[in-house]
Amino acid sequence: MTTFFISRHPGAINWIKQQGITIDRWETHLDLADVQAGDQVVGTLPIPMVAALNKKGATYLHLNVAVPASLRGQELSEETLYALGATLQPFRVLEEG
Repeated sequence: MTTFFISRHPGAINWIKQQGITIDRWETHLDLADVQAGDQVVGTLPIPMVAALNKKGATYLHLNVAVPASLRGQELSEETLYALGATLQPFRVLEEG
């Protein structure tokens, strides 16, 4: 099993390093071809990508943070992520249709 962390944001990278999760691969972009059944992907991915990795048998943990309008579009520091109550939340997405 490989655990991927997908982010280009230094604050998110520093935050995840404090969460007690062993990250095997640090990537700024997820290539679905690299993901195998049993892998775990952590980050903030678009819903269709989460559905695709779930279909492959991988799990997804979303870096969940409620960003107020005043901070949108800004780089968030590790400290800001803590202040905003960032959490990791598992999601499973099933594509319909």
